[in-house]
Amino acid sequence: MAQRQVSILSKASESVAAIAYFIESQGMPTVAKKFVDECFLFFEKLSNPTIKHRVCRNEIWNIQGYRCANFKKNYIVAYLDTENEIIICDFALHKLLK
Repeated sequence: MAQRQVSILSKASESVAAIAYFIESQGMPTVAKKFVDECFLFFEKLSNPTIKHRVCRNEIWNIQGYRCANFKKNYIVAYLDTENEIIICDFALHKLLK
């Protein structure tokens, strides 16, 4: 089965960059780079058409039809799931969504 295209909106990429910047500011530049690499590898894995995640529990994201996937237990990836494409819409710390 063919993989779908992955598109990342600027809000999601800016969130990943902000977290990486914070990690780097704590004196861990290699950890920050590894975090960014792992994020984008995870985004790529979402393109597998056999994987379906639950609809988001967050009210705003639920209304918009986003699906949510956990990343490293602490982060949530909100994305739109279409037949030909995965659109990564947001990337947030799980604690901030409650």
